[in-house]
Amino acid sequence: MNAHVLPESATTVDSWTVAGRTFTSRLIVGTGKYKDYATNAAAAKAAGAQIVTVAVRRVNLTDPTQPLLVDYVKPDEFTYLPNTAGCFTGEEAVRTLRLAREAGGWDLVKLEVLSDPKTLYPDMEETLRALKLLVSEGFQVMVYCSDDPVYARKLEEAGAAAIMPLGAPIGSGLGIQNRVNIRLIVEQAKVPVLVDAGVGTASDAAIGMELGCDGILMNTAIAEAKDPILMARAMKHAVMAGRDAYLAGRMARRMYADPSSPLAGLI
Repeated sequence: MNAHVLPESATTVDSWTVAGRTFTSRLIVGTGKYKDYATNAAAAKAAGAQIVTVAVRRVNLTDPTQPLLVDYVKPDEFTYLPNTAGCFTGEEAVRTLRLAREAGGWDLVKLEVLSDPKTLYPDMEETLRALKLLVSEGFQVMVYCSDDPVYARKLEEAGAAAIMPLGAPIGSGLGIQNRVNIRLIVEQAKVPVLVDAGVGTASDAAIGMELGCDGILMNTAIAEAKDPILMARAMKHAVMAGRDAYLAGRMARRMYADPSSPLAGLI
């Protein structure tokens, strides 16, 4: 009997590239809301993450009198992605990332400029303005944005290294609310597209990957789970499963049933 031969896509290493850097994990995790840095580090490892986002304005990177993130989530094990969480103007965001580059030499960064504290939706006009300035200063910028295909295209044209549309409001756990728009953004983009914000559980992550996204970024879904380590592991498998399903190509949707076994030749 002939041995089953796996297709080439199942035997090659699946990777993605942003700003010239290649990664095999498509799950990015945050470094906020955990009860302590030790739990954060354990969750990041359980998730198989290679990139962690760091809120420069909130996470302790330099004060040795307090616990330091770098002692737990080690920079030689993870790629740090400084972000501008908590910034509500383009000036605040640019200043924050300039400080991050001075402190750690980071030039691959995540830009987010928020519109208001209640929804934490991105202010797209300010985001685009800040992006253009950061690109002119040599930053490689991954951009948190609304799920608007028109603005996503403008961000890419302005030099964004990756487009990161929200699935739902930050920290809401509502899951991906507008699959159509996410898919439209994926289809038009020539840079990586990652769902950023709104994921609540493993099925949400799988849906994002099934839509063709290059990755998923999450924080609250893991940090606020009753068992963050177990949820991190679930998210790892969900992202992998969703990616495999996207590559495999799902069956067509049909209006009516189609029997698994042929009806012809029945006794």
